[in-house]
Amino acid sequence: MKVGFISLGCSKNLVDSENIMGMFRGVHEIVNDPKEAEAIVINTCGFIESAKTEAINTILEMAEYKKANLKKLIVVGCLAQRYKDELEAEIPEVDAFVSIKEYPHLHEILEYHLGEPLKVYNKNERLLSSKPYTAYMKIAEGCSNCCTFCAIPLIRGGNVSYPKADLVEQAKTLAKSGVKELVLIAQDTTKYGLDLYGKLSLLDLLQELNTIDGLHWIRILYMYPDEIEDSLIDGMKQLDKVIPYFDIPMQHANNELLKQMNRRGTKEAVMNTISKIRETWKHPTLRTTFIVGFPGESDSDFEELCQFVKDARWDRMGAFTYSPEEDTKAYDMDHQIDDATAQARLDQLMRLQKDIALENNRAFIGERVEVLVESQEGLTGKYRGRSKMNAPDEVDGLVIFTSDEVLSFGSFVTVEITDALPYDLIGKHVQ
Repeated sequence: MKVGFISLGCSKNLVDSENIMGMFRGVHEIVNDPKEAEAIVINTCGFIESAKTEAINTILEMAEYKKANLKKLIVVGCLAQRYKDELEAEIPEVDAFVSIKEYPHLHEILEYHLGEPLKVYNKNERLLSSKPYTAYMKIAEGCSNCCTFCAIPLIRGGNVSYPKADLVEQAKTLAKSGVKELVLIAQDTTKYGLDLYGKLSLLDLLQELNTIDGLHWIRILYMYPDEIEDSLIDGMKQLDKVIPYFDIPMQHANNELLKQMNRRGTKEAVMNTISKIRETWKHPTLRTTFIVGFPGESDSDFEELCQFVKDARWDRMGAFTYSPEEDTKAYDMDHQIDDATAQARLDQLMRLQKDIALENNRAFIGERVEVLVESQEGLTGKYRGRSKMNAPDEVDGLVIFTSDEVLSFGSFVTVEITDALPYDLIGKHVQ
């Protein structure tokens, strides 16, 4: 059977999708065009309202193909986990909604609908769906932080780390397949190992991954602020493959609002961490995300956030308006902020960050940076790639550069930076 896959949401969901696709290898033909597919599997996100809307619209769009060639439509993932009963009642065109907790039996469910035996859902049968030299590796499942705005613990459960030996074996397999950039992900990567080994063990894992032949960059995303200890920073500095990229989702800078969000730590503590990181590396990359319009956020709270952004001078920053999610503690909080006010604050914050990002990028003019070559523009012939400062999740920008010689995608080259934009660097390839 010809089977198509659609993966929505975050990189953690993408890893699940690639694990599911691995179940089909050698049994069914995987196709990219839904018009060709006889069956479609959609992996959904159910994190915030916009993600849920996208998922529903995608399901309904794919359901239209059932009038033609499509025989089976399967929906899995976070939305199916959170709203399975409601979805089954409202969208009868879908043949099966499979919740995350049913993944141990996913092969049996899919076999029932598709008619051929499949491999058991596991991480060693993974089929990479993007560039062959970069891969995400999920080091833990779920989250135990229970932020008052977040539905992830309701969907995925508490934090469960994967055994270190299993992760090292996964990484070796990926490296042997050609992966050069390994990106570690979880809801909270810095909490890795606490449940298994009784202590924060991310550095222990990094030390083992750093010895794997073939890996060139090891990048870490989703680092919880108060768990970035000095020992982790100092240890990372000693590992040549681990790049100084610190993705530290803060959510806000007002300490009282942080308490209301059930976020540990303070803005002062984060500033100390930032200082430590910048003392340790010449050009570390500091990234964060913020929520504006959280219940009770006053004008002065927002101004405090803006001032903090000016002081911290983040290299990368994302921001979102608060999304009220049912069954979370913040959903019923008093002093909800109206949409127009929240959007105006978001626009102001992003304008502020755009200026800071441009200033930060201009500091690289004249510098030489290592770049992973990813694509080439058809009209201009310019190459596009990513440096250590650019994560592969399409939010960090690119390095755009010229070259007098033909370059291979997936190779690492040196680029001299000649100009800067707010989100991209411009340069030329040098020997």
